[in-house]
Amino acid sequence: MTYVVGLTGGIGSGKSAAADAFADLGAGVVDTDAIAHELTAPGGAAIPEVEKRFGAACIAADGSMDRKKVRELVFADPAARKRLETLLHPMIRKESERRIAQLAVASPYVVHVVPLLVESPDYRIRVQRVLVVDCTEEVQVRRVVHRSGLAEDEVRRIIAAQAPRATRLAAADDVIDNSGPLASLAPQVLALHGRYLELSQRQPGA
Repeated sequence: MTYVVGLTGGIGSGKSAAADAFADLGAGVVDTDAIAHELTAPGGAAIPEVEKRFGAACIAADGSMDRKKVRELVFADPAARKRLETLLHPMIRKESERRIAQLAVASPYVVHVVPLLVESPDYRIRVQRVLVVDCTEEVQVRRVVHRSGLAEDEVRRIIAAQAPRATRLAAADDVIDNSGPLASLAPQVLALHGRYLELSQRQPGA
């Protein structure tokens, strides 16, 4: 059985940086955001159904899903958000499971990056451990505005649509504090890597 660590955190918390640090240490990484981008890229498997459900206006000139238009649509219309989730989530989960199984052959454990992990009702059966990358909301806002150019009020709307910080922390088995400089991430990841190697060896079939 593959030992899977579910890595989650709010937008701008530093999930990708943490996942990259685990990958550098030899862990397998499966990122649902990356899978979603592939599914909605030009020629992606989800594109025909996105056009069917949301119209040609939501397809960019290059054939990808117009993420800006779709983001505006789903934040304005809960029903549209539900249609998008019912389309993408099963596809993302199926591909995630395939990649986790593939990585299990060569990796001691797999870090499964799922931004909305704790929002999923069955997340505890999907992962053996929950790791939350945490920082304050002000840090989240500052980072996302800087990297994406989104307006501050739009970033705060995205944060408000995600699980509250307290909810994520309550679900956590482990927490990485990423409120500080990037350099503070590496020693925390290294310590957890050692812990996850140990735990992966304890599970049945290891």
